[in-house]
Amino acid sequence: MKHSILNPCPGLLLMVVITSSAALARDLPPLPTGAKLVLEEDWSEGRIDPARWYLPRKKWGQGNHGVSPENVRIEREMIAGKERHILVCQANGDLYDGPVIGYEGRRTRVGGIVVTRGFFASGRYEVVMKIGGVEPRDGGPADPMRPKGAVPAVWTYGYRYVTVTKEGMDSFHAGEPLYNPHLKAYGVGANEYWSELDFPEFGKGGDFDKALYNTFLQNKHQPRTFEVKPMIDGRYHTLTTEWRTKLVPIEGVSDSQVVEKDGYHWVHDRAVPFDQYLGNPLKRLGKDRYAVHAGDRAVHYLDGVKVAENPTFVPSMAAQLNLGVWLPGWGGPAPWKQSTVSFGPVRIWQYFDPGDVRGILIHDIDDTFEADGAPLKK
Repeated sequence: MKHSILNPCPGLLLMVVITSSAALARDLPPLPTGAKLVLEEDWSEGRIDPARWYLPRKKWGQGNHGVSPENVRIEREMIAGKERHILVCQANGDLYDGPVIGYEGRRTRVGGIVVTRGFFASGRYEVVMKIGGVEPRDGGPADPMRPKGAVPAVWTYGYRYVTVTKEGMDSFHAGEPLYNPHLKAYGVGANEYWSELDFPEFGKGGDFDKALYNTFLQNKHQPRTFEVKPMIDGRYHTLTTEWRTKLVPIEGVSDSQVVEKDGYHWVHDRAVPFDQYLGNPLKRLGKDRYAVHAGDRAVHYLDGVKVAENPTFVPSMAAQLNLGVWLPGWGGPAPWKQSTVSFGPVRIWQYFDPGDVRGILIHDIDDTFEADGAPLKK
């Protein structure tokens, strides 16, 4: 799920109802000592708590008209014989003619997402989710379990844009410690610090039996595809991701080759091989001794069964959790009016692994258009 500026408890009860405890324990490791439950959301207040979540009005990528807060709501639904609050994110397809307006006043191909206020790093992320439903509905996809053209998704995302003058884009700068000439982007003296895990994005090219498990680490990216067919039955399932980080010793870096900013040390010498740190900050261990804050791996489970793993370009910087649906061009045609993605309880535990980087990515996703669809003036 790209957001580049130029492109950009009650819960436990529900999960036990949906998936047996034996299944949930099948592959999931036990929580490590010191794990802390930092977010527990079951929507039971009947509203989206603005202290915990915000709803972007955002357009990014091609072939869609963004996401709108008007496509996000709380409903009640019978689950396992009991009525409960759920979060609903609506997708408006190619035939939509209703009141919700997206980018540039367009009504088609508009989705909806919610984003946590908090930024989170290594830990366990647990989301109960349902794509579509079992029964066909008027104006809905021909297959209600497969809303072809829509991309339901769960992902973490954090971003920071750093600039210097175009004339100085090939050098390090004392006045902008985070600028790194190895990361220059767009030919304008810019860096993108990017932390993202997709777990997963469903529906690429209309295929819902396989899903995208992506990592984004600054200017590096690993896309992987894995089968998720058990999820595609119009019922609730539990998605769990274990994100781990680590410190990796880096040899040959001296105190004179780094600068300190925001509690971290940043390489400021081209002599240090970029592929040894990939733009990540360093931790000072002693005189002329450093280690890199690095992502280790992201392991993904569906109803407690391991389905995917990302071992490459895993980020270490804390990011916000996103839930929802959008309709990028690469999702394919969406020959229907409306479909929905529904979410039950959400829980996040933090592990506080030594490789975590906090306080560097701190900005919410920016809105890019007004309620009437007009692009925001900057």
